Amino acid sequence: MSSTRTASGRTNGRNSTWRNWGGNVSARPAREVAPASVDELAGAVRKAAEDGLRVKAVGTGHSFTSIAATNGVLIRPQLLTGIRGIDRAAMTVTVEAGTPLKRLNMALAREGLSLTNMGDIMEQTVSGATSTGTHGTGRDSASIAAQIRGLELVTADGAVLTCSEQENPEVFAAARIGLGALGVVTAITFAVEPVFLLTAREEPMPFERVLAEFDELWSENEHFEFYWFPHTGSTNTKRNNRSAGPEQPVGRLQGWFEDEFLSNGVFQAANWVGRAAPAAVPAIARISSKALSARTYTDTPYKVFTSPRRVRFVEMEYAVPREAVVETLRELRAMVERSRLRISFPVEVRTAPADDITLSTASGRDSAYIAVHMFRGTPYQAYFTAAERVFTAHEGRPHWGKIHTRDAEYFSRVYPRFGEFTALRDRLDPDRLFQNDYLRRVLGP
Repeated sequence: MSSTRTASGRTNGRNSTWRNWGGNVSARPAREVAPASVDELAGAVRKAAEDGLRVKAVGTGHSFTSIAATNGVLIRPQLLTGIRGIDRAAMTVTVEAGTPLKRLNMALAREGLSLTNMGDIMEQTVSGATSTGTHGTGRDSASIAAQIRGLELVTADGAVLTCSEQENPEVFAAARIGLGALGVVTAITFAVEPVFLLTAREEPMPFERVLAEFDELWSENEHFEFYWFPHTGSTNTKRNNRSAGPEQPVGRLQGWFEDEFLSNGVFQAANWVGRAAPAAVPAIARISSKALSARTYTDTPYKVFTSPRRVRFVEMEYAVPREAVVETLRELRAMVERSRLRISFPVEVRTAPADDITLSTASGRDSAYIAVHMFRGTPYQAYFTAAERVFTAHEGRPHWGKIHTRDAEYFSRVYPRFGEFTALRDRLDPDRLFQNDYLRRVLGP
């Protein structure tokens, strides 16, 4: 594909089809631009406005919604990468928006530093992950966006806006999870801390025991999560807590066997069988739920929090009030049992404390996340529709980057500060340069 370099960055000479990681969203932008500097990005935004084209930035495409889709100008940030600076007095790191989380985590570890909490994959860019509300699990420590101390944003007029709690605080309150609606994020400053060790304890546990002891498991562990295998009464639990050491990582052979061969290779093959013969799914689920044995290991945070995900899927995830999670899970299980659905992917359950970000799924309330998945290429609509009915009955808030059918009217009810966000959007982007069909649905025109 031919390309030219202009004042507005590296631009594709012809348009092509963009697809997300899950394969369920595609778009054909008029042009793609890969700016090599903030000035080039600002120029690309101004040029798009002059040409009457809308603008969206895209990271690695790990969102399952069409949040990044556009038929206008698609900004690719792969040249805006790397660490701008580390402030050891303030314990912050400033990083370019297109930097993959994996690269950031490894660079921080070399400097003896770490983020406090992370999601469970690290393929996304820092701006893509934070803009959609990517989170891990934590009793006290919140999402990646909640660790932001400052950010830089190119707004609709091509201006470069810096914001923090001290500078443009009303923008900072919203733009940490900005959905791409307020501008294009070009740099993020994260709080960091000296690198530490985590001990992970993974073990199978009956579903009913997890629900009965959920509050205890949550309160006694810094990070608790579990996976329930539909069609079974089994879960796999994971408890991560800080450790004085020594470092005892998973052995290379054991790690390959459990994390690559079983969790990716065998699991992929099982899903192929399940897609071809849905009646076999319950039996496969029972086998899958017993495949992983208990293990304990101690390692640096990013090696404990994150894991490889090579089996492609589509996903829906909702945040419900933490106190409602057990009831919600019981309703979800009852729905699966009385249906004819065949679910080959485990249901993932995590938590997060309340935060102060305007459109964070944990904004103003302690939250629990319930994620449902289906193997890529398998019909998912019936399962997700039924699950969404359960989640919304508890005022669930869908993850902004995962499949859902909610709209602005719904969000205005479940987000007390929704109007604050849309008013800021009216001020920063009155002509809707950063608009697309998804944002029109979830934020209004």
